[in-house]
Amino acid sequence: MKEININTEFIKLDQFLKWSGIVSLGSEAKILVAEGLVKVNGEICTQRGKKLFVGDKVQFEEQEYSII
Repeated sequence: MKEININTEFIKLDQFLKWSGIVSLGSEAKILVAEGLVKVNGEICTQRGKKLFVGDKVQFEEQEYSII
């Protein structure tokens, strides 16, 4: 599991995907989320604007990321 530090109260899912290096473009993040390829706290999430907070976990493919 990779730990990703954020400096704000929350981060939106599409921004998190860019911040963590999963994608390089916002358009890529939009596609991954829309296709249901990203899980938040174990459940598929199709809301690219979903707010993520410290303690949330994001999964993409076989990798899991924890927000700290």
